[in-house]
Amino acid sequence: MDWQAFGVSLRLAAWTVALLLPMALLLARLLAWRRFPGRLVLEAVIALPLVLPPSVLGFYLLVLFNPGAPLGRWFMETTGTTLVFSFPGLVLASLVYSLPFAVQPLLRAFQAIPPQLREAAWCSGLGPWRTFWKIELPLARGGLLSALVLSFAHTLGEFGVVLMVGGNIPGRTRTLAVAIYDRVQAFDEAAAGRMSLFLLGFSLMAVMAVFAVERRR
Repeated sequence: MDWQAFGVSLRLAAWTVALLLPMALLLARLLAWRRFPGRLVLEAVIALPLVLPPSVLGFYLLVLFNPGAPLGRWFMETTGTTLVFSFPGLVLASLVYSLPFAVQPLLRAFQAIPPQLREAAWCSGLGPWRTFWKIELPLARGGLLSALVLSFAHTLGEFGVVLMVGGNIPGRTRTLAVAIYDRVQAFDEAAAGRMSLFLLGFSLMAVMAVFAVERRR
């Protein structure tokens, strides 16, 4: 078991979830309650990583993060390091790749809240923020938990985008999925099998947890 790679995977998943959930909450609430021009385009862009090959998404992110591109150049001038083949670059790539896994459960949870409850809260004197905090968020907690578990598990098992953007630098960008690929390339099937079994078990438990939450809802 490559514990160093597992540690990188855990850090990547933790950072991704911590940054992704607030963003997903805002997007899901916006899509659930508002109608605006370009809504269909926004929904399609959010769902795009579900159908786009990871190598294609990884290529475009690699181009975007390159020091010659505006974003990559700004990051390098600000921090002195590049986004390409770095842990911050992995985090940004994971935010894009895992976005639909966080938004979709939250969107379904917000859409299931009757609009009359929000209107009753407003009539009772609650402002938009207190209505969100006191009414909407507690009712959407099942979707929030599903988004957390799915985003964490999905990020933990990322391979294509991680390899394209981060490469394979031990202790920095080599995740457990990349380590499995290395072991297969080295014909070390025993080590690859152990790490694959670990990820399989973790992913299975994550999916079971999501199903259990959905059933309780």
